[in-house]
Amino acid sequence: MVSETGSILYLFTKSEHGLRMRESTKINLKSGHGIEEDINANPISPRQILIIRYEDIVELAIPPGELRENIVIQGIKSETFQPGSLITFETGAAVRLTFYCEPCKRINHLVKSLASIQAKRGILGVVIKSGKVQVGSNFEITPHQFPALSKKPYERFLEVLLKLPPGKVVTYKQILQIIGVDNSYMRAIPIYIKKASALDYPIHRILDSQGNLISHVPEQKNKLEAEGIQVLCETGLLPKQNKCFVDLKNYLWKDQTIYL
Repeated sequence: MVSETGSILYLFTKSEHGLRMRESTKINLKSGHGIEEDINANPISPRQILIIRYEDIVELAIPPGELRENIVIQGIKSETFQPGSLITFETGAAVRLTFYCEPCKRINHLVKSLASIQAKRGILGVVIKSGKVQVGSNFEITPHQFPALSKKPYERFLEVLLKLPPGKVVTYKQILQIIGVDNSYMRAIPIYIKKASALDYPIHRILDSQGNLISHVPEQKNKLEAEGIQVLCETGLLPKQNKCFVDLKNYLWKDQTIYL
């Protein structure tokens, strides 16, 4: 578990969807949040920040900022730069590296094949200690300080269910944020729920994005009420208009320390 020291070469932020990455000389990292004024700042997300080695993008002939990274670092070995590592900056700011950023179609034009950039698009992370970082400053990276999150969204989904306490619920939308995937995965959640049900995970604590109970979760109402959650029901003019739901203001899981 040998630490290495490297330096910051470039910094980038993005304030809105549709805008290009903006190069900066300084950024402010906020614990349990991400980069201040950055679009990816989210207290429950494992992908608040993207860090990449300069040596990797040089090898791929990709200009800094094109992979939508926030911090470009140099001077450390690839064996040290791994999910589960801790990066500590000179100011005391610190980042936990969570999992590799997956290649996607958005960067097709930058590489000959997406396979060529596997494990080289950088590593995502969460800010665990606040502080400013700036171009030219040094940092220390120590591997194996945290469990590396699975690169498979379904396995991250199962990990979330294990941390979800009795008496609290999560919504589809919240799950997407916690496991670090985009909205296109919404259709996968029912599949994940069905698979997790066979493994006896607490899927009854999952609601749709409006807080409604899910029809394909057996005994959901009874199981929620057994945990002290009040389930409200409304009767419509037609049977299919009947619905039961939970007041999210009272029972939504709001733990912002899941990755800290």
